[in-house]
Amino acid sequence: MFKISAAFATLAALTQVSLVTAHGGVLSYNIAGTTYNGFVPYNTPVGQSSIQREWDTYDPIQDPTDSYMSCNTNGANLGSDQLYATAASGSTVIAYWNNPWPHTIGPIMVYMANCNGDCTDATTSDLEWFKIEEAGLISGDQPTGVWGMGEMVNDNSSWTTSIPSSLAAGDYFIRHELLAIHQSNVPQFYMECAQLKITGSGTASPSSEYLVKFPGAYSMSDPGVDINIYGNSGVTNYTIPGPAVWTGN
Repeated sequence: MFKISAAFATLAALTQVSLVTAHGGVLSYNIAGTTYNGFVPYNTPVGQSSIQREWDTYDPIQDPTDSYMSCNTNGANLGSDQLYATAASGSTVIAYWNNPWPHTIGPIMVYMANCNGDCTDATTSDLEWFKIEEAGLISGDQPTGVWGMGEMVNDNSSWTTSIPSSLAAGDYFIRHELLAIHQSNVPQFYMECAQLKITGSGTASPSSEYLVKFPGAYSMSDPGVDINIYGNSGVTNYTIPGPAVWTGN
């Protein structure tokens, strides 16, 4: 009986490891040349210090109206252990996912939100987010082409973006989002948020047409969300969900 129980326990453990490694999220950043660790999911937040909001699972969100769409499941702050990364407007941000990232089909999007005060106290679903970068179907057709997520995987599961150089100083979130669409009509959203203290002489901020809330920015009826790429052989365009990119101009 013990051997059978032990075998089942081992199988369960291996199954859990397989499920965990099948997905993931942003684990660390290089921001303006400084490395920052992300939150460690599946571990207690007690004693963790991170620029990232807490996120508790490697599993995706599959409903774009889910209450956790802003900064992933839980998304709570870490209290006194919540940190900021300081960067001047125009600085480079490199996000690192678990490597290798398992999915290559779908867009990558990067958003920011002005906290209008201390981000640690902010409710992320109340913030207004603006998109600073996106990459969808880069070349080829939907079933066989090169996607933004595939480019990220090819770059050691990392993505480099720049904070708009004209962005006004203040406390912001940066939000990296992957939308895996390899499974027909079953979107998989992966997002993590980190706190930034933006410095510099910029004065610009996005106007209302660039601003969205999460949830609220997407719906299941969006053509880039409810999609079967395998029925779109020869289709060389893809509609990335969400607002237009704000470049800061």
